Amino acid sequence: MDPASPTSGAAPLVYFVDGMDCASCVQKVEGMVNRLPGTAGVKTSFAKQTLKLELDEQQTPRAVLEKNLKALGYTPSVLETAQSTQSRAAPPHEDHGGHDHAEEDHAGHVHEVLPAGTPWYAGKQGKLVIFSGVLLALAWGFGFIEPGLSVSGYVAATVLGVWPLAKQAWASARLGDPFSINMLVSLAAIGAVLIGQAAEGAVVVFFFAIGELLEGVAAGRARAGIQALAALAPKTALLVEGSGTREVPADSLQIGQTVQVRPGGRVPADGTITAGTSSLDDSPVTGESMPVTKTVGDSVFAGSINTDGVLSIQVDRAATDNTIARIIELVEEAEGSKAATARFIDRFSRYYTPGVVLVSALVALVPPLLFGAQWYPWLYKGITLLLIGCPCALVLSVPAAITSGISAGTRRGLLIKGGAALETIGTVKTVAFDKTGTLTAGKPRVTDVLGAGVSEGEVLRLAAAVEAGSSHPLAQAITKEAAAKNVTAPASQDAKAIAGKGISATVEGRTLFISSPQHAASTLNVAPDLQSKLTALEEQGKTAVVLHSADEILGGLAIRDEPRADARAAIARLKSMGVNTVMLTGDNARTGRAIASGLGLEVQAELLPEDKLRLISELKKSGGVAMVGDGINDAPALAQADVGIAMGGGTDVALETADAALLRGRVGDVADLVQLSRDTMSNIKWNIAFALGLKAIFLVTTLLGYTNLWMAILADTGATAIVTANALRLLGWNGGSVKKAPAPSGLPASGSV
Repeated sequence: MDPASPTSGAAPLVYFVDGMDCASCVQKVEGMVNRLPGTAGVKTSFAKQTLKLELDEQQTPRAVLEKNLKALGYTPSVLETAQSTQSRAAPPHEDHGGHDHAEEDHAGHVHEVLPAGTPWYAGKQGKLVIFSGVLLALAWGFGFIEPGLSVSGYVAATVLGVWPLAKQAWASARLGDPFSINMLVSLAAIGAVLIGQAAEGAVVVFFFAIGELLEGVAAGRARAGIQALAALAPKTALLVEGSGTREVPADSLQIGQTVQVRPGGRVPADGTITAGTSSLDDSPVTGESMPVTKTVGDSVFAGSINTDGVLSIQVDRAATDNTIARIIELVEEAEGSKAATARFIDRFSRYYTPGVVLVSALVALVPPLLFGAQWYPWLYKGITLLLIGCPCALVLSVPAAITSGISAGTRRGLLIKGGAALETIGTVKTVAFDKTGTLTAGKPRVTDVLGAGVSEGEVLRLAAAVEAGSSHPLAQAITKEAAAKNVTAPASQDAKAIAGKGISATVEGRTLFISSPQHAASTLNVAPDLQSKLTALEEQGKTAVVLHSADEILGGLAIRDEPRADARAAIARLKSMGVNTVMLTGDNARTGRAIASGLGLEVQAELLPEDKLRLISELKKSGGVAMVGDGINDAPALAQADVGIAMGGGTDVALETADAALLRGRVGDVADLVQLSRDTMSNIKWNIAFALGLKAIFLVTTLLGYTNLWMAILADTGATAIVTANALRLLGWNGGSVKKAPAPSGLPASGSV
């Protein structure tokens, strides 16, 4: 049965998998789980060491899955099931990051991610490297004193290093993966001992252990960013009770409670300021470099630093749903969405490794058997080819770069929901922008009120009643204007949004509408004088709306939303990168043209949501399309585009639909996303070219007899280290101001590496 399509009896499971802390570990676990009948929806995260899946226990009992994980060298603990009350207890989340892997036998898992601040030599892998190195040095020393003891030392060092590898290779073979990296190294090391080259066998496993140690260190650096995010939110909060405050755990805060944040303290929860004014440093959360002054009514993020005034904040989100928790969840989800390049490498390695074994066997056996060549030289060459063919660097080349790219983006307020999205963003030919709240600041204000049969004050009063309760920026501008002029809006009922046309509500017993002038003119007769005034306002870049009943026009309002300060420069930067830009707006054509001409991009106006979908489909015929928006009406377009990008201040619907989110709400961050994608993919291409090129060189030198075993494993370990180091360079990515470091190992420098 196809493991991706289990029966209806499948139920969700979430495991913490202790020891699954690198890209190759994830590949092993995913391969094993996907081969089991009754599994589906398999998602793994080596940063959090979690395994999520749906399992039909009638086909594969949970005990079998756990037994297989343990056989591969991992220790599973159930975190969540369909019946969470019946779940086995799992260690607390914070203990996972600090768990000392050295205390458990992972049956062959030989690299680890150590807790923050732990030196490399304190872990199991570090101790193995040190002990193997000491044995190797002693054996080398005895070579000058007693050669017999020297050989025994080399054999002991080889057995010590190869034993955990052989155990895991055997477990992988039993579970359907006979051609693992561990198997290649084990065969090479054992073969070296059998042909009398114990010294080179010891060097092989020693260098391989060093490579595994380096991989663990690199994975630790990638995980450190997520662990740092989790540490941003304070552990305690000052809960306001009566006239005083009480210190409580931050994760116990409930929606609606009020907390106090003093100067120098961190905001404990997402919320809204109810009293006080202060500058907040949002850089730990959004990457915004300058503190932002906020006051009553403004939203704040958990983890932001209060720099001066005392603030009272009403809690809007629980700890499990605050900005930091959502960022961490998005980053974890990102690992489960592989780039197309990563999927290709996975498929390639499934054929590549067996091919390496076959070629090695042919090199070792064909010349002696068919041509009477001496056995030793060709056996030696066959063993050397096993090591040269190890796909360590190749397997690491993509996930290491993708993880580093996503982590670097997260630190700058660029949330990317997966490797697939990160790869695609850099290839788009067109970026389509919504207008209100995306290219504009999303803080419009009423500039003009026009009466038609009623006073201007009455128009504002009735319009505020119709728009009451709406979260649309234009609606909020009207209600704020009414409040500023002390106009009391009457109660309204049955409010309904008419997609792309306006809104209606029952006010004081009659149904009133706020519509675009075009929609109003299609149903009613707009007086020429009022129409000319509305047209003039639209030509000034203002958004005009009409207040009317079913049978008469009552008046109009004009609203102006200024473009974001960085919008023009961002559009110019995208064009310089070869990306076309277009604004898709439901606003009138005159306002659209006025805004677009000032920013330097094309415009399509007076669009309904379905019109945006149609235009995006047409644009996709000329290449990839990214859609940038922030509202509920943008969600379909975000989903239709090749890449959907939500502005940080957008609605939850937009954020959930999008493939990426801009926490700082800057148009310039769209260009940064494109640049980050291109830099990451260039980094990957260099990694793949280096890994495969080095193997090709050593393949030739081995067949010509110039390469020995220790040189082969040194080349493999060196390639792994260089590929990893090149990928980790992305952690220092700094947007448009990224400093170009020299390419590794003599590769030509590139602005995109």
